[in-house]
Amino acid sequence: MKRSTVRPDRWGPVSQAFHWISVLLLVAIAAIGLTMEDLPTSPDKIRLYALHKSLGLTLLAIVVLRLLWRWTRPVPADLPGIAPWMRRAASGVHWGLYALMLAMPLTGWLLNSAEGFPLQWFGLFNLPALAAESEPVADLAHELHENGFWLLVLLAAGHVFAALYHHVFLRDGTLQRMLPGRRRPPESTP
Repeated sequence: MKRSTVRPDRWGPVSQAFHWISVLLLVAIAAIGLTMEDLPTSPDKIRLYALHKSLGLTLLAIVVLRLLWRWTRPVPADLPGIAPWMRRAASGVHWGLYALMLAMPLTGWLLNSAEGFPLQWFGLFNLPALAAESEPVADLAHELHENGFWLLVLLAAGHVFAALYHHVFLRDGTLQRMLPGRRRPPESTP
């Protein structure tokens, strides 16, 4: 599909939906992931692990669809008055978030495979293993998954801080462009 050259002034409803669904999934996955390991072994713990994995796989699918959507649709025009270094930083953070939202489910899937566990999506179907059972691969995947999580938290916190900074201090409409509704971003003040 050819990408349009007309650039909107805000993110469209599909892009907004992908963004906010990703946020909700990330919060749920993180909350479950931070609590599940410390639970005593029980059927509830197994169900929590299964939910964490299913939500992670859902995030993986959402991010793939989100990237396909983004590559086939015009992105909003840059707001006037934003420093070039801010644009580069925002772009770097966005692409870092995309990379980590792909890497986290994949490293989790690799960890699950290397530990020899079956992987199901909400109990509906099994997914193939990414690797044979292997303790060294499981250890590496665990390290990548855990460290990737904390890097994702750091980038997400920076992303939220920047959006709030633009909204509260610069008042340039950056945040409003990702919020649902028909609001038009205000003109930036010099």
